[in-house]
Amino acid sequence: MTTEAAIYPDLRGRSVCVTGAARGLGLALAEAYARAGCHVLLMDIDGDELGWVGPELAAERPGQVIATAMAPVSDEDAVTKALTGFAARTGGLSVMVANAGVSANAPSLDLGLDRWNTALDVNLTGVFVCARAAARVMREGDGGVVLTTSSMYGVTAGPERAAYCATKAGVAALTKVLAVEWAPHGIRVNALAPGYVETELVARLAEDGRLDTEALRRRTPRGSLGRPEDIAHLALFLSSGVSANITGQVLVSDGGWTADGYAVTRS
Repeated sequence: MTTEAAIYPDLRGRSVCVTGAARGLGLALAEAYARAGCHVLLMDIDGDELGWVGPELAAERPGQVIATAMAPVSDEDAVTKALTGFAARTGGLSVMVANAGVSANAPSLDLGLDRWNTALDVNLTGVFVCARAAARVMREGDGGVVLTTSSMYGVTAGPERAAYCATKAGVAALTKVLAVEWAPHGIRVNALAPGYVETELVARLAEDGRLDTEALRRRTPRGSLGRPEDIAHLALFLSSGVSANITGQVLVSDGGWTADGYAVTRS
């Protein structure tokens, strides 16, 4: 039995959709739910990546449904079709993790409206579309859990991140609204707010000289970046019955970054 299955036995057999699941944090989340014994739908726009990560994830799990769907998260028809098909196949939908996102980092004076609108479309509209499509399925059953992905930059600011901060702050506010509205349907809604996480993207940016990971570690009180499994276990906790009284919250996992008012003197 895997660690995830042992810690969260009530997740076994549940049906979960993760968006932005072809790589990085989204893939780590999908893998964690699969290890917990869940049926998992991996949704992404990258069909090539989905084409190999889906079968690989399913290879040793013959009793679980591991499915993929290539769909833009802001395309309501495509998202709804994928979710309803998956729910029909697995007997419902228990968890939606609206994780897909883009950065669009640039100096605000140079930020083109095309990149601004892309960030809005994916990071905010996409989260709303996926959350609502999932809730419409969940309210026909026994309710469920919707997890959005905000960011530590949804609760604090960073230079050259106007689009990212604005959309992630919007996700945090949207999460609270949906939690209040959907509680009568038995649907809990919470936001994951990661800090810097050691993903392939972060490693590639560091190799290209676009990100100084050592400076980030010095800036972080804990002295290290987050790990994908840190965020995955937070998601599993929020999906499980042990967190039944938690809804409408933005849970930051950033090693103390947003709590430290003296960080500038050390970085």
